[in-house]
This record gives sequence, structure tokens and C-alpha cells, in this order.
Amino acid sequence: MDLRKAQAVAIAAAAQAGGHIARKLGQVRQIRKKGAIDLVTEADTESEAIIIGMIRDAFPEHAIISEEKGREEGRADRCWIIDPLDGTTNFAHGLGLFSISIAFNLEGETHLGVVALPALGELFVAIRGSGATLNGRPIGVSETPELADSLLVTGFPYNFPTIWDAVMQRFGRCLSASQGVRRLGSAAIDLCYVACGRFEAFWEQNLKSWDTAAGALIAAEAGARVTDFSDRPFSPGANEILATNGRIHARMVELLTL
Repeated sequence: MDLRKAQAVAIAAAAQAGGHIARKLGQVRQIRKKGAIDLVTEADTESEAIIIGMIRDAFPEHAIISEEKGREEGRADRCWIIDPLDGTTNFAHGLGLFSISIAFNLEGETHLGVVALPALGELFVAIRGSGATLNGRPIGVSETPELADSLLVTGFPYNFPTIWDAVMQRFGRCLSASQGVRRLGSAAIDLCYVACGRFEAFWEQNLKSWDTAAGALIAAEAGARVTDFSDRPFSPGANEILATNGRIHARMVELLTL
């Protein structure tokens, strides 16, 4: 399997879909709800159609998993995992913190990750074993050694009212132990910002594979340690994710263990 061809297709698809989405920012006409706070706009579905179409043209035999359409059958050992617009609530409110996430899974492992931030002009890319880049330049996690000097980022799952106590207990512990906690509204961005050293750690639960597949690889290739809250190996679709610069990982595991 030629991963460089896959990378070129993913980058081209992200660029085309990203341009389409960016032109719609601030002009959303259709919004529907999958849940009380889980939104879908026409930009989500149109971006998805662009990305799937370009992948299908290049790799017609591959399987595809995407947020809005679900699974399209193909070779089980070659599967694309797509979030066509991560941060839809931000986008729907005219806020430019949203991303496109495209991952390629080969024989059960993520081998390619592409995350584009159309409104900010940022493109994160990683191939397994080859490091990670931001706009073509190598990136790495921060070297901050102490949690007290660290800036963290998190997100709240859509079902957080049903697990309120656990979510807020973890949030409170991390807030009091760190320099601060942010919530951007896109797990893919959160992971990429750990990868390039803007945050020292990210944690969240109840995410889907399309939320984390590309970003987790980018973070890992940039030197991040990526596990669940109990320091067990992470795989896309797992219930919990913790990504850190490695230096504060053990302390974050302590804070997240209830």
C-alpha cells in the first residue's frame, strides 16, 4: 500500500472540503439536531460528500467510516475514518475553531492522519513512523515538566448530564492542579495542539473513532503519550483518551482516576 498516495489524496480532499466549508462560515442556513446539543449543518454533509467522492475515485475498493453516513463497505484491512467537520457547534455560531479529520487504517492500525483547520490555515499531517508536521514543518510536544506550569484542554461528552459528577470531578482536579484548562470544541484540534506544544495534555471520554483517529496518530508521532485514563494503550473508538507531553502523564493519570 502506497501511503504517500493516500497522503496526497487525503490532503487534497481536506483542502477541497475545507475551502467549501470556509466559504460557508457565517452563512449557515440549515441546522438539524442529532441530539440535544449535537448539531449537523449542510456544510457537514457537503464536506463529507467531497471527501468520500475523492477517496472513492482514488481507492474504490477501500472501506470508509464517516460521521454522518456511517460505514461504507470495502476491504476491511484498508479503511478510511472521516470527520468532515469536527466542531460543528463552533462553525454554526460563526467561530473558526473547527477542523476536518481524515485517517487511514491499514490492517488494524492507523497509518495516516490529516487534520485541516480551514479558517486558520493550518494543516497537520502524520504517517506512522515518520513524525508529524504542521504546514510541512516538523512538530513536537512541549517540554514543560510540571503540571502546575501546564495548560490543559478537554471536552465534554454529549451525554455529560448523565455522568455529571465524574466529568466535573475530573475537571475540577485538573483545573486546580494546572495553569489552566481550555475547551475548544474539537477533539481533533485538541490532539493536534498537544502535538505542536500549545497544550501539555488533553483528556475526554465517550468520543468516536472519527473524533480521534487522525489526531491521536499526529500526537503520538509528535512524541505524545496517548492512553486511556488508566494508562492503558489507546485505540480509536475507545471510551477514554488522554494525550500528554509525556512528562506530566503519570500525574494526569492520578487526577483522572476516580
